[in-house]
Amino acid sequence: MNIVVLVKHVPDATADRRFESDNTVDRAGVDGLLSELDEYAVEQALQIKEKSDGDVTVTALSVGPEQAADAVRKALQMGADSGVLVSDDAIAGSDAVATSLVLAKAVSKIGEGGSVDLVVTGMASTDAGTSLVPAMLAERLGLPQVTFASVVETQGDQIRAKRDGDAATEVIGATLPVLLSVTDQTGEARYPSFKGIMAAKKKPLDTWSLSDLGVDAGEVGLDAAWTAVEETTARPPRTAGEIVTDEDGSGATALAEFLASKKFI
Repeated sequence: MNIVVLVKHVPDATADRRFESDNTVDRAGVDGLLSELDEYAVEQALQIKEKSDGDVTVTALSVGPEQAADAVRKALQMGADSGVLVSDDAIAGSDAVATSLVLAKAVSKIGEGGSVDLVVTGMASTDAGTSLVPAMLAERLGLPQVTFASVVETQGDQIRAKRDGDAATEVIGATLPVLLSVTDQTGEARYPSFKGIMAAKKKPLDTWSLSDLGVDAGEVGLDAAWTAVEETTARPPRTAGEIVTDEDGSGATALAEFLASKKFI
């Protein structure tokens, strides 16, 4: 079985995140890390490998600047067998449509030596949070999609997933090949062990450009995006808090009025 798991390098939420002059996210000038939601995808891919009786290969795939290799390395440290980073200056500013195109071409190239049986993704990225790429990628690859899975079970070429909704829980079955997106309810992702960190240094990590994938630069990037951010506003500075005293027994009333004024109650 050949599994491809998508991993995204995102700006650290605790860092000072900034935007470029063209209103795209500054990904090169801030600290980044593997998207937490993609760690669950890596974990599920590794669990499927560990539970399988056959030969299973897990490839971590990312699209981004050179720093995005760190996200791929994290997946390798967790246990993935190989990694691929698609990095090209022309990709900067791409929206979900263009990103799904690049990913589809990369997945197809990974599968040139044999078909890709399973593509695993997170439910969303922690920076954009659109949840659009998995569905778009499945469409481009011609694969059925099982999305937002909270529980995943496999047996042979069959996959079974539970999806929790607001009013009901669905159980969905599919036959490989398939694209699977998983939520943060699938189970805590493993931490890389020292052995895994050392082993990752010897695992292959290839870097491909758009030309390697046969993608024209005019199909990606900010100019080709179907959507655009027109304006960004810096977060206002934090103001001093309001202290509610209760010297005369009116504290509870004052607190309730304050919460009501902020529409918390």
